[in-house]
Amino acid sequence: METYAKVLLFVLPSFLILILIEILYGVWTKKQTYNFMDTLSSLSSGTTNIIKDILGLGIILISYSFLKETLALITIKETVLLYFVAFICIDFSSYWNHRLNHSINVFWNRHVVHHSSEEFNLACALRQSISSLIGFGALFLLPAAILGIPHKVIIILAPLHLFGQFWYHTRHIGKLGWLEYIFVTPSQHRVHHAINPEYVDKNLSAIFCVWDRLFGTFQEELDDVPCVYGTLKPVQTWNPILINFQHNWGLAKDAWYTKNWFDKLKLWFMPTGWRPTDVSKRFPIEKIDINNQKKYAPNYTLKHKIIALFQFVCLNVFIFLFLTSISKLDLFSQFSYGILISATIFGFTSLMDGHKWAVIFEITRSLIGLCVLLHPYQDIIWSIDLLFAVGMTVYFTITLCGTLWIFNTLPKRSIIA
Repeated sequence: METYAKVLLFVLPSFLILILIEILYGVWTKKQTYNFMDTLSSLSSGTTNIIKDILGLGIILISYSFLKETLALITIKETVLLYFVAFICIDFSSYWNHRLNHSINVFWNRHVVHHSSEEFNLACALRQSISSLIGFGALFLLPAAILGIPHKVIIILAPLHLFGQFWYHTRHIGKLGWLEYIFVTPSQHRVHHAINPEYVDKNLSAIFCVWDRLFGTFQEELDDVPCVYGTLKPVQTWNPILINFQHNWGLAKDAWYTKNWFDKLKLWFMPTGWRPTDVSKRFPIEKIDINNQKKYAPNYTLKHKIIALFQFVCLNVFIFLFLTSISKLDLFSQFSYGILISATIFGFTSLMDGHKWAVIFEITRSLIGLCVLLHPYQDIIWSIDLLFAVGMTVYFTITLCGTLWIFNTLPKRSIIA
């Protein structure tokens, strides 16, 4: 995890610089693809994923190392060929894992956050899941295990494979000629994120588009069918933590209300979007009108944006401190950082959603933070790191005052055409 944290300290600033460049390019060309709160929501979602991975939250049902030791038939020497074959196996695994997420109700919850943005830009690429708490992805690496590819090679290449999927989340790059027949491109991935009937559940490949062409899920971007982004059932929130569990909460409610006992179990494993007939009639879900999309857009004033930006800047300071000091932190301190960062994201995004309970949440969070820092028996915090203690005291004080500042002027929840 320390190595992963060091890699992130290099990768995250690079991503933020590229996102800033795309924003400036949008201003220059007058084709802006970014929305203020949507962007903060996307970047915050990426942070929740980092916390989950660093803390190792989740249960691994079956490990790749076990499969490799059990099933390996041959051994490939450690050459360039080994890494090339391993990368192909990872990409093949990614395709089928991705296809599963799009195909079955319960697994869609693991992936919906990535599709939840109604924009399409580089920031959207960072909307990664925290709800995939049960790990079974090694099953899709069976070809690699049979070929005897070492576990360490998979560990090295997997992050590179993931980072390689960042660049094509953009609307500013058109079709790329002959490359469209080999690699996943921005044009192809725009199709994947679109909810037009022609595009839904298409282009599931990660790096090489050959899998889509081979297994019948390829769809070219059509000039006369402009992409509409988001999900067929809009999430209607900026809170990435809520988005991560919103779909399964809906399934749980359907399972509770349906009268058919078989359907209570069946609905989890049916194709994505399937609902029992009785609950779909009793609790109909209004899906998006593709021809008249109305994007989620609470009405903000300048003060709301100031609060959101302040929280986001502090959030980045927290994650930087966490990644740079992780080797020095004990398990309790690591989880304390994780709770602080997660609560910050949950609080300010809910506040920007206009929820009245978010005010209570933020006031309570600030008061708890100040009580912990200023309690007479907590002087150890001040003696260990005076600058950190002062900084956190200032942060919680400003958060408390800022929340009270917008108490009577919460953003009004609305949509725009």
